[in-house]
Order: sequence, then structure tokens, then C-alpha cells
Amino acid sequence: MRIFQNVSAGRRYGPTLKTLLSMQTTFARKLAAFHSNAYDAAHTLGPVLAGEERAFYTQGDNAEVQRAWARENGLPGRTTPDNILLAQIEAHKADVFYNLDLDNFDARFARRLPGTVRARIGWHAAPATRTDWTGYLMVNNFPAILEVFRSRGLRAAYFAPAHDPALDAYAQNERRDIDVLFVGGYSQYHTKRVAVLDAVAALNGRHRVVFALARSRLNRIAETPLGVLGPLRQYCRPERIRAVTQEPVFGRAYYDLLARSKIVLNGAIDMAGNDRGNMRCWEALGARTLLLSDAGNYPAGMVDGETIRTYRSPRHAIELIADSLGNFERCRGVAAAGHAMIRTRYSKAAQWASFQRLVVEHF
Repeated sequence: MRIFQNVSAGRRYGPTLKTLLSMQTTFARKLAAFHSNAYDAAHTLGPVLAGEERAFYTQGDNAEVQRAWARENGLPGRTTPDNILLAQIEAHKADVFYNLDLDNFDARFARRLPGTVRARIGWHAAPATRTDWTGYLMVNNFPAILEVFRSRGLRAAYFAPAHDPALDAYAQNERRDIDVLFVGGYSQYHTKRVAVLDAVAALNGRHRVVFALARSRLNRIAETPLGVLGPLRQYCRPERIRAVTQEPVFGRAYYDLLARSKIVLNGAIDMAGNDRGNMRCWEALGARTLLLSDAGNYPAGMVDGETIRTYRSPRHAIELIADSLGNFERCRGVAAAGHAMIRTRYSKAAQWASFQRLVVEHF
């Protein structure tokens, strides 16, 4: 099996990625710099991480990365991103195309793939309704979203992220000076999450609480002089959330914060219904940090009171934080059990075996 994996680093990571890439000159070195920072590693397939010849990996929407490959392979400077990606797939002689950037490379692109590509698999973890993804087997770890895809006539199958083995070194850290950490998005669409964050932020002083928030554009505008008056004020962060917030972090900087934390707070948004299992679950467990998350249907192995702890309301989250920090040995025990579970049940080897089964069973 010759696998071609295409990803997008996303808008929020853009400034960090631009700095990383600017220090490298070749396509291979740019990708190596990206991988070394461990961004999105849970989705990177094992053969890619191992540098196997059968696996090719790129960021099809990243002009700097893709034009480096185009220059090195004699493509004209005016070659479009679609055509660069097609040339890479053809040069690699891939028979499986795994696409994690369906917004930029949808069904129209899939119809242009070389005839040697026998399997088209697309990861998407949101129930978008307007984009055409026919031709792809849609995968993610949220059963409710997979049902939405099936209702639209798409093929869909369950597929989970994996533990990043780079996190094992961070998991060994015993000096945990942050009591409660939250790293993630903050916007007008996170109403339940904001209620929990506001309640937990009130603990700062008794405990050390740290939030690293990637704020929405509307929130950033609301907190300028433009938002002092009028309807924008409702999109400002509460003062106690602002008091514990630092700039967003990604990759290794994020891993550093995880390794310093006793508890990582999590809160899903509504798009997956009662399903749970966003990326923060995999990363917190991977760093041997106690995951405190909202109640719901979790992937196998993520069990309340055994490998994670779950809350039913903001007040319940506060109670569980007090209980966990007051009985830290029990807290450490649940965190250790979570780490042992994630690095075995969701290892890179297990993820790759699952991916190969998808190809065999659906193509």
C-alpha cells in the first residue's frame, strides 16, 4: 500500500508555521520542521512518522511548502495548488489518498486523481452540509457526525486519532506547577464551554489556573475600543477569564504546558451531539494529565472515574477540581491509567492497522 496523506495546518497555527518554514529551504526540510513541532501529530499516520518510502505527506494548501516541491521537480512557477498536489500524487504512485483538507480538495479534486488511486479517504469532524465530498469514504471518531454523512448519501466509517509517542517524554514530568489548564478556542459558538471557563477562572488565587485561548475575530474586535458600546460588548470575555488568559500555544509549546499541569479542562461544542473525543482528550491523556471533561459518549477506554473524570455542569466541574486537587494521589492514579490506556489502545501501530482495514473493507 502506497499512502499519500494531505493535511492543512489551519489558520490559527499559520503565524507559528510561517516562522518554522522560513528557516528552511527545501521541501523535505520544511516538512521536517513541521513534524518536529508535533502539531496535529495524532492524525499523522505511522508510516509517515517513521519516514517510510511508501508514505508521502504534504500540506496541499500551503503555498510555501508546495512551491518548494514544484521548484525542485521542475514545475512552472504558475502551476496551481491543485496541479502541484496532483503531480505529487502521480510522482509517488500512490494507490491510497488520505485527505484531511476536504474544504480545499473536495469531490471536484477527487475526480481528477490519477487512475492508480484506488482508495479515497477523507477525514472531517464537522457535519458540513454544502460541500460536495462524493467519492470519498468519510471518516472521524464521532458516530453522530458519521450518520449525518450517511444521510447525505456519503459512505462513512469510524476512525480514531492516535497517541503521539513524542508525548511520552512529557508524561514523565513530575513538576506540575499549573493546577488547571485549558488550551483551545474561544468564540460566540462556545456558550457551554464559556460558562465552565468562567466558573473555573474564579478559582484562580486558591489554585493556579491558566487558559491559552485562540480567540475568534469577533471576540478580538469586541475587546477593542469598537466594542465598548453597542451589541459587540456581549462578545467580550468576562474579566476573570481575561485575568488568567495568555496567548494561544501550539505544538511543542502546548506539550510543555500539558506536562506542567495537574488537570486539563475540556469542553465539547454542540456539533457532535452527545459524542465526545476531541483532540484535547488524546493530548491530555498522552501527557499523563488528568482529563476533566464534560459528560457524554466517549471513545472506548475513556471511562469516567477510571481513565478520565467527567462533569455535568460548571458547578460540578468546580467540585471535581476541588476533590482531585485535595486527593492528588488519586488524581495521579487516574491520569496514569489514562496515559497507559491511550498509548496502548490508541498507539500508532493500532491506528495504522485500523487504517489498513478501512482500505480492505471499503475498497
